[in-house]
Amino acid sequence: MPITKGYKQLITEARVRIRTLTLDEAKAKFEDPNVSFIDIRDARELERDGMIPGAFHAPRGMLEFWVDPDSPYYKGIFGSGKEFVLYCASAWRSSLATATLQDMGLSPVMHIEGGFKAWKEAGLPVEQPSKPK
Repeated sequence: MPITKGYKQLITEARVRIRTLTLDEAKAKFEDPNVSFIDIRDARELERDGMIPGAFHAPRGMLEFWVDPDSPYYKGIFGSGKEFVLYCASAWRSSLATATLQDMGLSPVMHIEGGFKAWKEAGLPVEQPSKPK
């Protein structure tokens, strides 16, 4: 059975209806206590490349379960009433995740243009995640 809608089309459709922050806009939100940065990358990516300081790691594969208060995996950060800025490596996964969370009713939720790669290349703050004890 052929694929009728590929990932490029899904990303394009998501980006039409979500908010994408420029690096300057994301940088302006970086120290705002009413904003939570959410890193949706795989744990191996965090270990290898670091992450935005203070970001909350919510792996893409668990995101919907962590956001839904009816889920046994719910994480309270998603009920905090804050703004959520998602990011992945290059803004593909975060585009899709932002659209999904928006569909779930989480608001406001947005993502960073160019993802973590663009953030890091711009010389913005990066830290190595702490190892679980």
